[in-house]
Amino acid sequence: MSDPFGADYAVEVAGGELRVARAGPSPSDAGAVVLAIHGVASSHVIWRSVARELTRGGDVCLLAPDLRGRGRGVELPGPFGMAAHSADLLAVLDDAGVDRAVIAGHSLGAYVAAGFAAQHPGRAAAVVLLDGGLAIPAYPDEIADELIEAMVDAAMGHARAQFASVAERVAQWRGHPAFVEDWDEDVEAYARYDVAETAGELHAAVSEDAVRGDISDLVHQEFARSAIDRVRAPLVLMRAPRAFDGAMPTLPQPLIDAFVAGHPHARVENVAGANHYTLLLGAGPGPRAVAAVLGATITTAT
Repeated sequence: MSDPFGADYAVEVAGGELRVARAGPSPSDAGAVVLAIHGVASSHVIWRSVARELTRGGDVCLLAPDLRGRGRGVELPGPFGMAAHSADLLAVLDDAGVDRAVIAGHSLGAYVAAGFAAQHPGRAAAVVLLDGGLAIPAYPDEIADELIEAMVDAAMGHARAQFASVAERVAQWRGHPAFVEDWDEDVEAYARYDVAETAGELHAAVSEDAVRGDISDLVHQEFARSAIDRVRAPLVLMRAPRAFDGAMPTLPQPLIDAFVAGHPHARVENVAGANHYTLLLGAGPGPRAVAAVLGATITTAT
């Protein structure tokens, strides 16, 4: 498979440079731009399958940064959290000369997308939430710190695995339950990209401090938890029916019901056959479904 990301460049942000990958034409030559935001311990490469499908027609530009503390931005310093992400994403759009884009976010990236659209309503033509981003209730103060650490442990579980080579890291991802049925060259590219080196030692390309900063905001900040309720742009929610291990969906039905009640004009789609990861990546039906919805959203919102 060809790499859909034909360009890779740096954008100056607080503390250093954010890496951004681009699929499709340059923003100035495109009919529409999608700003694609990955999840809590992920990288821009998780958008690779969707990017290929979405940009086949040659009129859509997809910009996919590595969030601060992930991928090639793993060495970027704090402060971490939702405010830092919003500032970084604003820098990405400004650098590209993009006034308005469809903002798409996966998993924790959906909360980042919602927060950005709520803070910068003029820059969001529409918001597409992928298995995340829905308003969640406040957590009791007495369990907040314990809950944060439990959520960090869950997010960092695979990232903490030790490995001695890129091939060993690929093998670890090859055995991940999410990809048993849908492994392909895009997933392998994602696994290969998930390697950073510090002082001669290989490790996952994710900063635990960055993960903890994002999760802390979701636990402690009401704005982060409920940013989606402040978004005025058209909304689309896509949901995978399974978590990565085949268990319950990432978004339980009560959250879906509350979202629909509060946003009656939002479009909601379940993507049969997809799990939390393969909603975006791999050989299954998820990437084509997401690309189709993004294309339809572009048509109606821009």
